[in-house]
Amino acid sequence: MTTKIPLRLTTPLASCALLALALIAQAVPAQAQYTAKDWPEGAMKQRFTDTCGACHDINRIRVGYTPQGWLTVVRMMQNFDTPIPAEEWPAMTEYLMKNFPERQRPSAVIVSGPVKARIDLWDVPTQGSRPHDPRAAKDGSIWWTGQLANKLGRIDPKTGAIREYTLKSPHTGPHGLAEDKDGNIWFTGNNLGLIGKLDPKTGITTEYPLPDKSAKDPHTINIAQDGMVWFTVQGGNMIGRLDPTSGDIKLVTSPTDKSRPYGLMINSKGVPYFVEFGAPKIASIDPQTMAIKEYKLPNDGARPRRLAFSDDDTIWYTDFARGMLGRLDLKTGDVKEWQSPSGPKSEPYGIVFTKGALWYNESGAKPNTIVRFDPGTEKFQSWAIPGGGDIVRNMDVTPDGNPVTANSLANQVGLVTVE
Repeated sequence: MTTKIPLRLTTPLASCALLALALIAQAVPAQAQYTAKDWPEGAMKQRFTDTCGACHDINRIRVGYTPQGWLTVVRMMQNFDTPIPAEEWPAMTEYLMKNFPERQRPSAVIVSGPVKARIDLWDVPTQGSRPHDPRAAKDGSIWWTGQLANKLGRIDPKTGAIREYTLKSPHTGPHGLAEDKDGNIWFTGNNLGLIGKLDPKTGITTEYPLPDKSAKDPHTINIAQDGMVWFTVQGGNMIGRLDPTSGDIKLVTSPTDKSRPYGLMINSKGVPYFVEFGAPKIASIDPQTMAIKEYKLPNDGARPRRLAFSDDDTIWYTDFARGMLGRLDLKTGDVKEWQSPSGPKSEPYGIVFTKGALWYNESGAKPNTIVRFDPGTEKFQSWAIPGGGDIVRNMDVTPDGNPVTANSLANQVGLVTVE
């Protein structure tokens, strides 16, 4: 393991339009909702409830953060032009840090094993950027979405050279990432309801607005072997397909209400599969007819968040709610699950298959871990992410087979070199 590169602190950008995006954990259960009178007293109580409560469910704040985590979240809110006067931010930050400390999290369980791996991390230049999805490009570079900075970023791991690209429209909310055969970088505009394409040679962004106003929250994106661009629309409960030659977009609604289509991958035959984070289901979509077929998982409490394909197109998924790694055999419909090393509250998240094994992140463990699972031996091995990690929402694989990460709350991107 390498030592975490020190975080370079800078003066916050002067800017809660979407604090719901910035507050990273899930909402508290319905029975634990709070009203303004329930919040701790303090000089910023009224400003907090009036301003932040105007645009999202402020009960999410009950999850809490470390002081450093709160500094990052505050920068996220500033990046999104939260309407709080500049002179009030210090008092607001103090109110948050004092009254909402980090929730109790399970201690990471580190499992030794035969594989050697090294984790390298790079700080993202823009503070409060909230790197969401990474993408390992064909040229060896690593890209990321700066969701709350309105930027895409690129780093050359060999030299450490970093460049950020500011997107065309303010507050786009870039989320998922994909690269086409020509090297263009496609992304979902989570906040503005669009699909975007960045030409890295020119820095020019082309936008494709979604044709249905109810198609809110475009989420994960991937490109099929025939060039078609596929994406999930979590808030709108839809799956979308974009033809890059014409710009035509088609949308279909998930058969299950409020199923929240989330992670999406395309198998070796060009068939997109996606997980339904709001339901215990995994689904496929026919590339021609766009008919959706769902596979129900055996446990009603399952909440799959990301998926990966092994070499034989078997589906593997992370069950965020139950702390499980799961396998769905599409030929038989059989499901098998394994408890993640750090337990039922470890919140497995981003996942990839590479070098004959599954690699994923435990986003709820402290510190966050990178976990390797060998399907042949059914044994785990894990590593602590230097500096804590703090939420790897998605992962990708470099051309030479090494996992890459984007660490949202730590404002970093990472590379796991399997030695």
